[in-house]
Amino acid sequence: MKNKQGKKKTRNKKNKISNSDAFKNIEKKVPTNISKTKKTNGIPKYVADRMARRIFFTAGIPTIMGMSVFVVSYIIVTKNIAEIPPSSTIAISALFFLLGLGGLSFGILSASWDKEPGSFFGIENIPMNVERAKAAFKPASQNFDEKK
Repeated sequence: MKNKQGKKKTRNKKNKISNSDAFKNIEKKVPTNISKTKKTNGIPKYVADRMARRIFFTAGIPTIMGMSVFVVSYIIVTKNIAEIPPSSTIAISALFFLLGLGGLSFGILSASWDKEPGSFFGIENIPMNVERAKAAFKPASQNFDEKK
């Protein structure tokens, strides 16, 4: 047992690096290839917040209603208020979920990219945002060629 402990101590001494060697190159600056022109490849925060609010109302509320259809249908059937066929429960729920899916797209595409918020519905922003979405899926070289 003592031999094993002795070997561990000698191993630790061999692996130690002196402080002067460890911190010798700490102040050297690493060259970076970041260009001085600022590129923005993302959605600004104010636009993302605006999209999130629109998505909450246009997609969140119909989705919650789609889930609540099952609960309301269950309560109506178990209390013997009315007979609801399961197919109509599923159809109504699917309608709300589809409405939520459309609301998701509408919430993203209708958000204004200006600093000031746009109109209440934002329908005038949809064509411009569709063009932005199309440009985002093109290869970068193709976008560069169009700007020249």
